[in-house]
Amino acid sequence: MAELTGRCFCGATRWQSEGEMLWSSLCHCEDCRRAASSDYVSWFGVEKSNTRWEGPRRTYVSSPGVTRSFCGECGAPMSFETEVFPEETHLYAATLDGPSLYEPTAHIFWSERLPWVQVCDDLPKHEKGLQAAAKAGEKLL
Repeated sequence: MAELTGRCFCGATRWQSEGEMLWSSLCHCEDCRRAASSDYVSWFGVEKSNTRWEGPRRTYVSSPGVTRSFCGECGAPMSFETEVFPEETHLYAATLDGPSLYEPTAHIFWSERLPWVQVCDDLPKHEKGLQAAAKAGEKLL
């Protein structure tokens, strides 16, 4: 079984997860952009039950049913959890100790991308995100 590991900017908060990535994507939604102060966010999902945390991790309920976490020391964003996917933890790819393990498979919330973001890949571009698809009974990734 594979093991993935990662950390925040200062190294005080660390995570490890046994098993493979469940999915990976680039999110362009406004909430993710603001939470990370970024053009878009590189995400992947792992099984929550296989994920362990160490250090001063803090949480913030950013919208109903959504909890985001960050390092309590440096403030670096770490994860996203939603009631829609109760068995998953979504992690920022930039926190990976081995970032080359990450490869996105799609863009989500393409409809909310910043107008000056230009991409030159052939990945699928979905207008909405994973939660909207799950609520509609669809599998997006």
